[in-house]
Parts: sequence; C-alpha cells; structure tokens
Amino acid sequence: MVEILSPDQLDRARVTGRLVGEILRSMRERARVGTNLLEIDRWTEEMIRDARAESCYVDYAPSFGRGPFGHYICTSVNDGVLHGLPHDYALTDGDLLSLDLAVRLDGVAADAAVSFVVGQARHPGDERMIETTERALAAAVAAATVGARTGDISHAIGSVLTDAGYAVNLEFGGHGIGTTMHQDPHVANDGRPGRGYRLRPGMLLALEPWVMADTDRLVTDPDGWTLRSATGCRTAHSEHTVAITDDGPQILTSTRDGNAPARR
Repeated sequence: MVEILSPDQLDRARVTGRLVGEILRSMRERARVGTNLLEIDRWTEEMIRDARAESCYVDYAPSFGRGPFGHYICTSVNDGVLHGLPHDYALTDGDLLSLDLAVRLDGVAADAAVSFVVGQARHPGDERMIETTERALAAAVAAATVGARTGDISHAIGSVLTDAGYAVNLEFGGHGIGTTMHQDPHVANDGRPGRGYRLRPGMLLALEPWVMADTDRLVTDPDGWTLRSATGCRTAHSEHTVAITDDGPQILTSTRDGNAPARR
C-alpha cells in the first residue's frame, strides 16, 4: 500500500521526525569508548517513553528476522550493517557504529539512521565510506520531487555509491512510511531513472543508502537479526525520512541541533 498523508498527518510526522532525530543525536553524543550497546538501547527506550511515543522495533517480527526484535534501536558494529541486535558489547576505540531508529508518535512513524566512528578513526576508509552514504542520501533527497519516480531516487543513490567504487546490494533499501513503519513503494539503492512509482504530495519515504567496503553480499548473524558483510569488511548506513511536498522534499529526521538547517 502506498499511503498519502493528510496535511494534519504530515504535521504530526514532522513532530515524530524531530523526536527520532533528537534521540539519534543524543545516542551519538553518549556513545563513547566503553559504552555498552545495551546501555544505548536502554537510553533509547527511556527517551521514547518520556516522549509518550511507541517503538516500531520492540514487537517487530518480519519474515527475515528471528522475531520479535525485542529492543528499541538497531546497533550495528563494524561488519554489521543492518538490523543490529543490541547485546552485551562495550564499544572500543575505532569501532564503526550504525544506529537505526524508527518511532511512532500520535499515529505517524519516522525512521532514520546514522553511522560514525567511536573515539579515534583507526581504519582507513571508514570516514570516506560514511561520507559517501551521506552524499548518496543527499542526492536521494534532491531527487525526491513531486512527479519524479522512485527509479530516479534509486539512480541518484546508485550513481554516488558506484562512482565511489562500492558494490550495491539490492536486497534491502528504502521504503514508504506513514501510519506504519514499512510500506510500499520499495526504493532500491540503485536503479533506472524514469521507472517505478510516481511521487505525489503527501508521501513519506525512508531513504537509506548503505554500503559494505568490498562486497555486496550479506550474511545473517547467529542472533537471527544482525546482517553482516560476507567478507567481514566494514560498513556504513545513512537514512532520513523525507516528506514529498509541492514545496520540495523535506527532511523530517535531521540529527542536527535545532539551530542548524537540515541538509538538502
């Protein structure tokens, strides 16, 4: 189902998006050498509950996971790239951490992800890989205009990723979002322009470029959730929820502080 939100629902989505951005910003600030992934999960739970919001993850049980997920945020470390299940692990200097969060507030959901190095960067290529996913996300947002097609977004993402030398996995990508977390249309991280669903005002899309340093193949961790690079290489993931409007695409999940403009 492709959901078109009403103006009132879009206003509520903006509030949800700000909450997701605030939580991710807070978790990034708190994640230091020695921080346990379970602490990040607990802090996220507290912020969701304080906002009287709902987690989209804790009861999530899709066919590709060993559900229910049972936690409040995805914490993917180093070779983990998607759906990282929080567990008893203390972050070490140079770890590459990806945090992915989806929350529903007042009946509307928002979804975002950030990747960053904890402590000092010790692995060549980490910062370039993170920056590439961020550039791909910016290109995706710029392409998300009324009348464009999902293939235009996919092509914008794929062009940035492949030009930077990364192979692109098409199993998991962006998606529609609204009153529920995962909806149509699927937005692959590479594709042909001019193809796919035509974008309309009122649509929400969660756009999420992600890459692995030297492969496009995934393996599933024994925990049944965490997806890792098949070669053990490092990974990165960036995501925003974007509203399609007549005034242009609007990022709803900025992780910048309230005085900084969202990157477009």
